[in-house]
Amino acid sequence: MTELRFDSDGLIPAVIQDHLTNEVLMVAWVNKEAFDLMKSTGYTHFWSRSRQKLWRKGEESGHVQEIISIQTDCDADTLLVRVKQTGPACHTGSPSCFSETVYGSLDKTMNIIPELGRVLADRLENPKEGSYTCLLYADENKMYKKVVEEAGEFVLAMKDKNDDEAAWELADLIYHIMVAAKKSGLPMEKVYEKLAERKK
Repeated sequence: MTELRFDSDGLIPAVIQDHLTNEVLMVAWVNKEAFDLMKSTGYTHFWSRSRQKLWRKGEESGHVQEIISIQTDCDADTLLVRVKQTGPACHTGSPSCFSETVYGSLDKTMNIIPELGRVLADRLENPKEGSYTCLLYADENKMYKKVVEEAGEFVLAMKDKNDDEAAWELADLIYHIMVAAKKSGLPMEKVYEKLAERKK
């Protein structure tokens, strides 16, 4: 393994990502002991610069982070840790510590995927009257037919080389696939695993 380059204080920054969505959850500092604990326990451990002590994420809140993978950058001075997050990552109760937009817009980014996923999960657990998503959840035949219907409309829009229409139909297709996957409980880890087999 590449030897990590800790700074003069014996620390290295760690970027923590959700393993399913790639959403950045938080950034924290890791020393050698915390790094060794992460590898031996399979859960994130950090060094608190303010409290000058080791801590395990979720030791008080229960919002632990099970480690799926740890990578380092090309300079070996930053860690990228993909985790299975239990509960919210941020102490404020937000899913991610990065919740405030200080410049630009998230409208044209993949940020919508985890946001939409959380809405779909909430509609499944807490049905809301008048919700189209809940209507689909209640009628599986309609839910599955919509996936087929939207796939056909997307293909036709692509064939017509109409980017605006194709974007609209692809958004519809992605939404309806996400609804069906959420209702069925399909584990996305299995989907990603199958996608990895297609790297040919």
